[in-house]
Amino acid sequence: MNLFLKRRLAQLYYGWWMVAVCCVIRVLGGGLHAYGFTVFFLPVTQELGLTRAATSLVFSLARAQGAIEGPLAGYCIDRYGPRPVIAIAVLLAGIGYVMLSGVYSYTALLIVYMGVISLSYQAGFMDATMAVANTWFIRKRTLAMSFTSGSIALGGTLITPILAYGVLTWGWRPAALGAGVAFLLGGLPLAFLIRRSPESMGLAPDGAPMIASGETPNEEAGRKSTAPEIHYSLRETLRMHQFWLLTLATTLRVVCISAVLVHFVPILVWKGFTQQQAAFYLGFVAFFGMPMNLLIGWIGDRVSKPRLMASCMMIASASLFLLFFETEKWQLWIALASLTVLEGLFPVTWATVGDFFGRNHFAKVRGSMSFIYTWGSVLGPVMAGAIYDRTQSYMVLSWILVALCWVTAILYIALVAPQSRLSDG
Repeated sequence: MNLFLKRRLAQLYYGWWMVAVCCVIRVLGGGLHAYGFTVFFLPVTQELGLTRAATSLVFSLARAQGAIEGPLAGYCIDRYGPRPVIAIAVLLAGIGYVMLSGVYSYTALLIVYMGVISLSYQAGFMDATMAVANTWFIRKRTLAMSFTSGSIALGGTLITPILAYGVLTWGWRPAALGAGVAFLLGGLPLAFLIRRSPESMGLAPDGAPMIASGETPNEEAGRKSTAPEIHYSLRETLRMHQFWLLTLATTLRVVCISAVLVHFVPILVWKGFTQQQAAFYLGFVAFFGMPMNLLIGWIGDRVSKPRLMASCMMIASASLFLLFFETEKWQLWIALASLTVLEGLFPVTWATVGDFFGRNHFAKVRGSMSFIYTWGSVLGPVMAGAIYDRTQSYMVLSWILVALCWVTAILYIALVAPQSRLSDG
């Protein structure tokens, strides 16, 4: 049995090892940062004497920073490969969380969180890891991206509860220090295992061997894929209405998911739950997110991606309605489970980018999209915080988010792939 397993592992396409490394890195980023910030939200707000809108602004500005860096990050990933970008991001995240444990003012919080922790988080943990999946796969692109994207939720399941326990037991400062050490000791060595592309190892996307008889890897991969591989330059992509339609839909979806995630614990506390109970439910959302990502990814390689995304947004609208208005526990469980489709659409979105515009300029195209859609993660939390500070309720927010889900679904329905153009090789 062990011999059989060793043989199977030896035969496993190297791209899956690259995806696995990126997944572990994302598990750390998801558990300690993406989901972790909502654990820090209330204690930081209370100790520093901030309003919820002011605390939301910190997290939102950090995401705005990621938007501004998007085009440059995309250029660096395409030009130098994902490894140095990931390594720098992990290093800064580790140092930043160590520094966060010593913050005692709002100004210091802004400087540390924006100037160190989030300086390249979007580029390294999000953009570069997804570029790895896009580079190594064509036929199984959505599934590979689903593993990569879903690992964020896995991190929320495995690590965020531990982080929440640390915050509640020892305080948020020791927990922040521990998060920094985990990034440095756990994430940094993994970053150096990343390889740039299958071609750099004598392979073609999806595991085909490099062909030496005149047929290029792209031609071989395209021949095996369900559709010819295409490559549009960034300039060509920016002229297409598909790019802008997809970007707008992604922006509105990000408004919804960021508003809910940043305020997840405060929303449940507003509904009458304790912080410990809210952290438990957050862990469930993260736990259910991984299988939801894989399910949506598996479906995404088999059906129309725009129609799949539209259907998921309709489901999300119902889940948000139940989240804010549920009166029974079973309704809450359904809401939390179905809410995960909002994040489950990320790999489908990026697989759509790869399908529509190709592999060669993926990081630059994604970076250009992030320059726009990341502002949704700025608007969502700040809007939610401002509405609560003004009304002492999240009721108005609920109706806004449900409406945005339906608008986003309509935009996805209108999305049609550009006319295919064969790769020049």
